[in-house]
Amino acid sequence: MAGYGIVATVGERRIVAGNDRILHREGVPHSSCGAEGTTVKVAVDGRHAGNIRIGDEPKADSAAAVKALAALGVKRAVMLTGDDELAARPVAEALGIAELRAGLLPGDKLSALEEIMAGSTGATLFVGDGINDSPVLARADVGVAMGAGADAAIEVADVVLMTDEPSRVAEAISRARRTRRIVHENIVFALGIKLAFLALGAAGVAVMWEAVIADVGVALLATLNSTRAMR
Repeated sequence: MAGYGIVATVGERRIVAGNDRILHREGVPHSSCGAEGTTVKVAVDGRHAGNIRIGDEPKADSAAAVKALAALGVKRAVMLTGDDELAARPVAEALGIAELRAGLLPGDKLSALEEIMAGSTGATLFVGDGINDSPVLARADVGVAMGAGADAAIEVADVVLMTDEPSRVAEAISRARRTRRIVHENIVFALGIKLAFLALGAAGVAVMWEAVIADVGVALLATLNSTRAMR
């Protein structure tokens, strides 16, 4: 049951396993659990049998990745997660992310992104690696999937990081900006030279073979300038 959990018959017993919502949906009486971590609640034949606790830890370079993005001018960082807030809050605090939206179903994530994009004047970038992230990756201005993530996320993403390091996101943005600057330099330089020789040709100062040599020279210099992106 998407966004809830799983229901199965094992032998003659009906087993329900999932989040708090699925127990409510099945009408299983249970108490709330206040401990940190993601909780998988299990019910057998309509009775709450127990919980499975799953804990997550941030990747080693996640905090550095958030700081690097802020240094690049990213003005707002939001954590969207399907985990409950008790599990997600410590992770968000460890990463330095003040804005958290927890307990989201896939559709809720998409709605949250739409709201964020509506209040943003710039481009919105979303980073995810799960199947539940696929709709959001497709909707964001730029969707970035982790290489070790789900195939569905990789298929719809605009950018796929070959490693599982969040810090590569900031590196990708930095390289993209540098590459764009080089492309702009080449365009301005090439058009400037062509316009100059067009004017010289119209004035009778430059002849055809000089313009051809200049055109080849511009192409060569633009190629050499482009190699700066490899550093």
